[in-house]
Amino acid sequence: MNNELSNGISLQGSKTRCDAQCKKVLSQKVILAWILKYTTKEFSALSIEAVMDCIEEEPEIGSIPVSFSGREEIDGLPNESSIPEEGVIYYDIRFLAYVPLCREKVRVIVNVEAQKAFYPGYQIVTRGIFYDARMLSAQLGREFTPPGYDDLKKVFSIWICMEAPAFIGNAVSVYEMAKKDLVPGIPDLPEAYDKLVVVIVALNEKKPSGDKFLKMLNVLFSVEKCAEEKRDILERQFHIPMQTDFGKEMGIMCNYSDYVEAKGIEKGIEKGIQCGRTETAQKLLEMGMKPEQIAEATSLSVEYIKELKAERL
Repeated sequence: MNNELSNGISLQGSKTRCDAQCKKVLSQKVILAWILKYTTKEFSALSIEAVMDCIEEEPEIGSIPVSFSGREEIDGLPNESSIPEEGVIYYDIRFLAYVPLCREKVRVIVNVEAQKAFYPGYQIVTRGIFYDARMLSAQLGREFTPPGYDDLKKVFSIWICMEAPAFIGNAVSVYEMAKKDLVPGIPDLPEAYDKLVVVIVALNEKKPSGDKFLKMLNVLFSVEKCAEEKRDILERQFHIPMQTDFGKEMGIMCNYSDYVEAKGIEKGIEKGIQCGRTETAQKLLEMGMKPEQIAEATSLSVEYIKELKAERL
């Protein structure tokens, strides 16, 4: 029991570190640049290098509650949102970016979330709208003060779902506001209402995809490819340099994933052995053997065998 508890705690801790490292990989500027380029109209015409230059400072990662890196929050933008009676919500990744235009730069706020389950008990788009709404309201006193509502910055909540069901496969959907005229006459000014976007990126490694962006993410978060194979494909096919901090962080993520998988297999083997010994003990009890004899034959404890015997009575 103690060993099982110890292994469980160790495995859970490794999963937590693996999740945190996954978010750290996702927060690398080169990956965020890919995400912005292939999911937003504002950055779609730019090169990956140009998009990287548009990302301000270093993205903050909400999975790390205290940063010892010495970095300050981006322009005072907090990585959490307090809600009365609901506690604190931590954003996985949040950062500011500039959209270069002809005469000026337009600032946007971007939230990227790593989501393992496609159906976590609620609709992801609904949660994305909530996150967008919080990022909009949090701008009061920071980005604008009434009546300067036109200074409200556009917000994006982008969700990367890594295990989409087979019937969905690989897909990208964008949810945004649009004007609909019931009685025509009011001028259409998209810049006045185009303030929030939710993007859902569904990944399924087992289903082929012809989309370059989805292919890249499936390689990055593959559970079937080893670290070296990932590095080779990302560098050769997608021109993502590996001799950088990104390559280092990805290697750490792969190591954690391999460890969690190995521990899971090890735990499964131990559980199988335990089940086999229990079945043997039950058969020996039916034959009338004493608990002490069965314990010696199966390496199970006498107390455990006595419990099995009591359950049969």
